[in-house]
Amino acid sequence: MKKILITRRLLRSCEEKASKIFQANFNDNDELYSQNKVVEMSKGCDGILTSLTDKMDAETINKLPESVKIISNFAVGFGNIDLEAAKKRKIAVTNTPDVLTDATAEIGILLILGACRRASEGIESARQGGWKWSADYLIGKQLTGSRLGILGMGRIGQKIAKVAKSLGMIIHYHNRSKLNEDKEQGATYHDTLKGLLSVSDVLSICCPASKETIDMINKETIEYLPKGAIVTNVARGDIVDDEAMIDALERRKVYAVGLDVYKNEPNLNPGYLNHKSAFILPHLGSATKDTRTAMANLAIDNLDEFFKTGNCKNKVN
Repeated sequence: MKKILITRRLLRSCEEKASKIFQANFNDNDELYSQNKVVEMSKGCDGILTSLTDKMDAETINKLPESVKIISNFAVGFGNIDLEAAKKRKIAVTNTPDVLTDATAEIGILLILGACRRASEGIESARQGGWKWSADYLIGKQLTGSRLGILGMGRIGQKIAKVAKSLGMIIHYHNRSKLNEDKEQGATYHDTLKGLLSVSDVLSICCPASKETIDMINKETIEYLPKGAIVTNVARGDIVDDEAMIDALERRKVYAVGLDVYKNEPNLNPGYLNHKSAFILPHLGSATKDTRTAMANLAIDNLDEFFKTGNCKNKVN
């Protein structure tokens, strides 16, 4: 029986599944392991099931024992893992694609609604009580007839587009390549970022973080947006230049933001905390019981497939 380290607590049913397949070393207190602790705890292990909170940089990977042959990441993203360092060590890295599309898209729609309809201000007013109604009280932006620009029309982007279209939004998108008509769902393709941003009353960021997309939404590209645009991000915080975005909020170039992801999570830029037009969530994209169960089970299955065959369909390096 292969031995694995699971760095964070999983839902009970998933831990039970892992214990039936592997000799599993669980983190019963859900402690956030330091990089050195991960190295120490992985001694004698054949694989590690990591989470996004585990920083598996080159230094950490190079210290892992020779016995470790796979890192199965409990996430669709893998920005916490140095893929090249793992490849040099001949350590496979896998992720959990497909299973979190619906849950993440739901949060994407929530961010759009929350930012457009001034939900943060409304919640605060309701908690304080005694608000006074007037014809212009907390007037927001209506989705019907608004142009939604989707940056990254993958599975999540397509699901957001489908729901947004049902709410009367007009869909535009920018992608590395044009989709076929079935996947486009009537959306308009733009072959440049500038082209997309210029028609985005609401921007939904859904693209993966990469060297090409880091700070893609910055001081220069924000200016391509229509004045008073809404910007939402359900992808990765690294795609947005925070200082430029907060400045755009201050001068009302951007009307509001809806964010579920941030640079340096969980220590987000304090400028968002202090701004009434920021509708912010603590990275809840995949946070449903069904989705977290499916993700953990897939991460376990990735380990099982690799140990049985020497490969895995969800290998990313």
